[in-house]
Amino acid sequence: MSLLEVKNLKKYFPIKKGFLSRTMGQVRAVDGVSFTLKRGETLGLVGESGCGKTTVGRSILRLIEPTAGQITFNDQNLRALEREELRKVRASLQIIFQDPFSSLDPRMNVGQIIAEPLRNHLKVSRKEIRDRVAYLMERVGLHPEQIGRYPHEFSGGQRQRIGIARALALNPLAIICDEPVSALDVSIQAQVINLLAQLQEQMNLSYLFIAHDLSIVEHISDRVAVMYLGRIVELATDKALYQNPLHPYSQALLFAVPIPDPEIQRKKIVLQGDVPSPINPPSGCSFHTRCPECKAVCSRQEPTLQDMGDGHWVACHLY
Repeated sequence: MSLLEVKNLKKYFPIKKGFLSRTMGQVRAVDGVSFTLKRGETLGLVGESGCGKTTVGRSILRLIEPTAGQITFNDQNLRALEREELRKVRASLQIIFQDPFSSLDPRMNVGQIIAEPLRNHLKVSRKEIRDRVAYLMERVGLHPEQIGRYPHEFSGGQRQRIGIARALALNPLAIICDEPVSALDVSIQAQVINLLAQLQEQMNLSYLFIAHDLSIVEHISDRVAVMYLGRIVELATDKALYQNPLHPYSQALLFAVPIPDPEIQRKKIVLQGDVPSPINPPSGCSFHTRCPECKAVCSRQEPTLQDMGDGHWVACHLY
């Protein structure tokens, strides 16, 4: 049973110009994204910078309002909820932000940051809050003695652990991880990824893991969705995608991942041109202007996601 279901999600940002701020166009940041997230599952969402991954995550939480589409979380239609109802649902659907510094209030110490969700959503005593904060700090690998320190007194990895503790404060069912390790050193990335995997196993959490580093996504994800210019072009289990990518864009992304073995030689896939503008995307398949396998139909007709078997979906006219 799906915990989170997203259908045909769209988010267009208006382009306003002139003295009267008239709308002159639309930036199609997300243009018809659909997927499901099961309980206890990690779904990786990958793609180049600017493809709309972060916009998908923030639209699900309604931190930015979607233009169209349906978002169902735990059998509730999030787009139909009023402000107070949505606030209650957000206790079960949290987010870990990309930047572990700007996402923390520099005027609040660690104890206040982690306790803020508890004060906003629960009626508990100061002692219960203090005990809960100390427990969460220990759980993410921080010392409770650091409770009075401020964000600038911590390293990047420690700040991200604070963000994780804050997301865990209300025992959520799912967490949107918006590139949670991209700003960290490689050795620290591994520690944080292992921490997230450990917490998922202990708490039966579901993750929507947004990233552009495919090697990290392979390590933590059960399924992977590949985005290009606001759309999902391939969706499969991690094993199927990494061993047999079907879409030419997925193949190019995977062949760009370095292999730590100089003896292994493989064919290089070099994409031509630049990523088209989301203001004026190409007709038909949005990838056809850079695709080495482009056919005549690709510029005329937009491909739809087709099931190739065993839950492997691809949007390409080659299949």
